[in-house]
Amino acid sequence: MSASAGDGEPCTPLDNAKEEVSGPTCTGDNSKHESSICSGSSEIKSRAVVKYCAAPPPTSYALLQEKTDLKLPPANWLRENPQLGSAGTTILGSSSKSKPFSSFGMAYEFIDCIGDDVDVVSDSENIKKLLKIPYSKSHLSMAVHRVGRTLLLDELDIQELFMRSSQTGDWTWLKEFYQRLIDQKWQRKKKSKEHWYQKAILSKFLYYSINGDGAAEPQSDGLNEGEEDSGADEFSSSWPTAFTSTSNAEESEAPKQESVTVDSSFALGQVTSVPKEQNLPTIFNEGENGQGLRNDFVRNIMWTFEDIHMLVGSNMPIFGGGRYPAVSLRLRDNNKPINILTGIDYWLDNLMCNVPELVMCFHVNGIVQKYEMIKTEDIPHLENSTFSTRVVKDIAQNVLSFLKSNCTKEGHTYWLFKASGSDIVKLYDLTTLCEEAEEEKYQNPFTLPVAVLLYKVASNLMLKARQNRKHYGTIRTLLLNCVKLLHQDRHPQIIASAHYMLSELFQLDEPLEEDGGESLRAGGSEDSYSDEDREEEEEEDLTEDSDDDGSYSNCSSPQDDSKAVAVIRSVGELSVPEKYRSTHQIRPSCAFPVSQDKEERCRLVLSYVLKGLKAVDGSIKKESDLPAADPNTPIPLKYEDRSATGACATEKGISLLLERAAGPLQGEQKHTTRSGMIPGSWQHHMKLKLFFKASKAYYVLSDAATNLLKYGRALRYIKLSLQCYDAYCSVSGTLHPHVLLFHSQCLSLCGDIQLMLAQNANNRAAYLEEYSYQTKEDQEILHSLHRESSCQAFSMATDLAMDPEYQLFVSSKCYEAAYELLVSEPLKDLTSDQLSQVLKRLGNIRNEMGVYYMNQAAAMQAEKEVKKSVSAAEQEMWKKSFGFFEKGMKDFEAIGDSTNTALLLCNTGRLMRICAQAHCNLSGNEGRGEFSPEEALYYNKAIDYYLQAMKALSSREKHSAVWDSVNWELSTTYFTLATLLQDYAPVSRKAQEQIEREVTEAMMKSLKYCDLQTDSARQPLYQYRAATIHHRLASMYHSCFRNQVGDEHLRKQHRSLAELHYSKAVSLFLSLKDAPCELLRTLLERVAFAEFTMAGQNSSTAKLKSLTGAIEIMTETRHAFQLIHKELQEEQTELNEPDSAESAESSDVANGPMAGLNLQEVMKLIGVFEPSFSFLLLQVIKLMTTAKRKPSNKDEELLKTYKNVYSKLLRAEKNAPLVSRVELYVELLQQLMQRTGSDDTGTRKP
Repeated sequence: MSASAGDGEPCTPLDNAKEEVSGPTCTGDNSKHESSICSGSSEIKSRAVVKYCAAPPPTSYALLQEKTDLKLPPANWLRENPQLGSAGTTILGSSSKSKPFSSFGMAYEFIDCIGDDVDVVSDSENIKKLLKIPYSKSHLSMAVHRVGRTLLLDELDIQELFMRSSQTGDWTWLKEFYQRLIDQKWQRKKKSKEHWYQKAILSKFLYYSINGDGAAEPQSDGLNEGEEDSGADEFSSSWPTAFTSTSNAEESEAPKQESVTVDSSFALGQVTSVPKEQNLPTIFNEGENGQGLRNDFVRNIMWTFEDIHMLVGSNMPIFGGGRYPAVSLRLRDNNKPINILTGIDYWLDNLMCNVPELVMCFHVNGIVQKYEMIKTEDIPHLENSTFSTRVVKDIAQNVLSFLKSNCTKEGHTYWLFKASGSDIVKLYDLTTLCEEAEEEKYQNPFTLPVAVLLYKVASNLMLKARQNRKHYGTIRTLLLNCVKLLHQDRHPQIIASAHYMLSELFQLDEPLEEDGGESLRAGGSEDSYSDEDREEEEEEDLTEDSDDDGSYSNCSSPQDDSKAVAVIRSVGELSVPEKYRSTHQIRPSCAFPVSQDKEERCRLVLSYVLKGLKAVDGSIKKESDLPAADPNTPIPLKYEDRSATGACATEKGISLLLERAAGPLQGEQKHTTRSGMIPGSWQHHMKLKLFFKASKAYYVLSDAATNLLKYGRALRYIKLSLQCYDAYCSVSGTLHPHVLLFHSQCLSLCGDIQLMLAQNANNRAAYLEEYSYQTKEDQEILHSLHRESSCQAFSMATDLAMDPEYQLFVSSKCYEAAYELLVSEPLKDLTSDQLSQVLKRLGNIRNEMGVYYMNQAAAMQAEKEVKKSVSAAEQEMWKKSFGFFEKGMKDFEAIGDSTNTALLLCNTGRLMRICAQAHCNLSGNEGRGEFSPEEALYYNKAIDYYLQAMKALSSREKHSAVWDSVNWELSTTYFTLATLLQDYAPVSRKAQEQIEREVTEAMMKSLKYCDLQTDSARQPLYQYRAATIHHRLASMYHSCFRNQVGDEHLRKQHRSLAELHYSKAVSLFLSLKDAPCELLRTLLERVAFAEFTMAGQNSSTAKLKSLTGAIEIMTETRHAFQLIHKELQEEQTELNEPDSAESAESSDVANGPMAGLNLQEVMKLIGVFEPSFSFLLLQVIKLMTTAKRKPSNKDEELLKTYKNVYSKLLRAEKNAPLVSRVELYVELLQQLMQRTGSDDTGTRKP
């Protein structure tokens, strides 16, 4: 339709257009925002979201008067104007040539979209060229790169590249390849004058449309200059300086831009860095804004075309049409009809930019004729330009499937090429071709931008990976491919940063979750489709997905170009729906290799750290005066025997440890480091991160080795960890709290290892072998550390000493240093949990050292041949031991650990007992003297400490094992005190009655703590002790009864107490079943007590009664003799079977502490038993024979039995074997029991 724009009816937008984001569509402040409009018909679905717009809101276009001469330039021509953007700053107009890295500029700007969300990133011009392939005979040349599932498309201007190769020598291999296989007679083609004429009048037309004045004559510059100035001020950071209007200037400028792209500063100028708070390396200078890979498009649009998601850049000028939301302006020669290519161009431009209408200005020889308005949805139906939108959709889907199926290797540069006039489209892998050409692969100008993009996408995913570990495999793939592309000498910063990020994928300070393996394995392979198996699978998939006649394939067949990755044999096939099918799964779901083995993971981390350190070291220009070190020469990890080392030297070394650990440097470092690094440089920041990561990895290795009981290996790893930390301190000016916190963990672990080495001195040779071993990787990391530090600050703490005392001392100093760190100002409010752990370790090591010195004192005491006065060395050991026990108790009390406090109190009580034993008196003949006051003092102190331990525990339920141990020690101390008082009574200082009272009191208290009720391993010991206590008390009262004269009431009291305790002792010994000698001795003493009682009786009847009672007690010895007989038989059996000696010995040990028969003791007791038994039988026979009253039948039978037993006892062979004699005693006693009515329990029938 023909109309003037001012008069025409407003054109209605697409019926189902819908604005989803409120606010202005574009702003003039270059701010990023999103707006979206959906458009569609019954045939295609299209949705566009404006991600960024640098142009001001669309303004109405100026309607040029008829007959306006466009050959005459307007007054503002070629002046910078934000309404036109780059379309107006050059005579090339809106179809200006794309920059070779335009897609990378967009990718850097919208890094969140790259990898997963977007299928294609490209200039809109490149998208249009691809979708017009079946309709166009012109040549096509594009570079394709893959990042994740995103393809980046850029124009690859062969003519410009080959012109460049003639000047610089770059791309020579590609030029030769092109001439050999594609166009042997290649020569630069020049644009026609008609081409430049059409571009020029289009540019003038656009400026006229903004200017609003239809006059062909130049206008006053006042207003224009003002607009130009304001535009320059506002958009100077976004738009390049205006080119001159000659084509020569434009052609001469292009090579300059191309040449800069190889330089790293150009490629890295505008790359956005990762936020610092994420602990990822910042590797680029963000302040540069010059010749970088910038996003130079007026607007960036997220365009969804059917199921294809594209991030496109467009410079098409958009105008408002008064009441119209947006229109695009087009200039057409009225004498030339619109062809299908132009129609597709117009239609796609409007779809991508959400423009519902097109305003067409027709001219003849530059003279404006008329305007016509066309709806976007009507463009496919214009006369001479009819095309099917469904076919365009099919072309888009087929092209994307073809590229995704064949551009499979991240980091590789693919070349999509179609010669002019040809129907064949070929895809080449330029990276592989470059390598085959035996030239440096780094001559490829795309290498650096691709590597940087891979790095940036990985960095962006790293932020998400903190919440979702499924990205780990993808990140690893991206970074490994990034590193493969770069040369370490040229790009050390990116390489070092990439290796650091690779090491960060392994979070060593977090336990690997049960499902962590699955989540980590879901991300991607190391190099997707790079291994042979994956390539074979890919080829099979391609074969299945292609049609029967094999329209595209790997070009290994003779008729195809063998260098091409894939070929589209005819562009017409792209119009066939789903001709090329693709799963769109660029990266297969391959496992991210996460080992469950902690050591393997740490070794992988260290390999990445080492590569990062090599990259940093190689980039430092200034070399220090350090001697050149051979990385193949191991650095010795020395060990020393500290047994002869003086205390002063030890204290000096440990003081260095504390100074380095607890005194971090304050303030930023100003001077260069030992290797020549400048503080604040990227090398400086990177080394800090790598040193710290290495220190953490070695710490985890050390901890794992400790859990495996490989203490030599653990000490070697913690030494390396602390050496890394030492180098970190040398480079860093300030130690942050999280670094200090980690360092306290290292020192604490070092203390653990030294403690375990001291406790396992028997395996010292094996530990030394583990400690001395070094891998080549460890050696190389050490050499890198030595570039910054001597790494000797912690040598005293990490050397393998041969002296257990020194190892314990070092362990305690490590814990002390860790404690000092945790209570320092930076950490005092952060580490309550870790502080309690370190205090517990401090208490433990002080307990260990106290026990060590206590055992030393006990050994000194045992080694003395003649016990004289206490030596000064012993007293020194006591003081040291007591001092450590006291400090340990304070540590445990500080954290409220009552159980361990009780244990240390118990050990202190044991120390007091050792002191008491050292103060025992010796008589002149080297016999034991009286119980001394010093002994009593220390035993009472021991009792006090044991009672404090019981009080600390409060009840057995709190910790039964510790409670039972303290209870046993307390009972033992009371028993020992009572025994010594009884056996070595201090009669020279105390009255007998006082001694007896103290003995009784101590015995009863010991008995109080004998736990006879609880079923435990100590129950037999408690029973034996209780029986012994009753026996000793009975013996004491027996003695008092014998020696007491005058006080009859006291004698009766002693008699009844002796009877009571004898009875309890016999009962307990009978229940033990493995103390026959003790039982026999107790019964014989009880018989003797009965005999003494009888001696004071005058009445025959009373004497007979006492004798009968004594005989009944004697019959109870049968049980003891049966046990003795059993053991004698077992010993006889063992002697007859020598092979079973070892098993018999073990069984004896297993029987308990009273196991084993003392034959000398048995013979001594038998020597008492026989006369006593004979005497009792003789006396009872006499009394019964001389009795005045007539005996009863029962008495006669009893007398007969007594005579029979007495007769056998007298006739017994004195030299008979012990077993036979014991058998006889058992037989005689059994005969008596049947007559007297005694039972087996030690009680008599009434």
